[in-house]
Amino acid sequence: MRDTKKYSNIKEELPKLPEVLLNTIQSDVLEIRKIDKTCEKFLKASLKIAELKNAHYVVYSKYIDKENHRYEKFIFLDKDGEELFNLSGLEIELYGLLACTNLSYTDEYKALTSQ
Repeated sequence: MRDTKKYSNIKEELPKLPEVLLNTIQSDVLEIRKIDKTCEKFLKASLKIAELKNAHYVVYSKYIDKENHRYEKFIFLDKDGEELFNLSGLEIELYGLLACTNLSYTDEYKALTSQ
């Protein structure tokens, strides 16, 4: 599945996304999600971490289970995909903070994941 591109419109939606992040997201090694800025959890977290107000997306590993969440690093991106800052799982918890993205899966990826 690593040779299959995951998203068809990621370059258009996130033109400033660094190449290394683009490649790891496209190969399904890392996951990207939009931040839900309307949820109470976001509002509380942004009071403690002011930079969150500028973040629109977060990149993380979907393979790390909840018990090991504190060891994970999260990469926060602006609306164009430019990297803003990193936080660890000790500093923030993503559960309940994420929304769906406006990225579209490729037909090839949908076919592979529906098997």
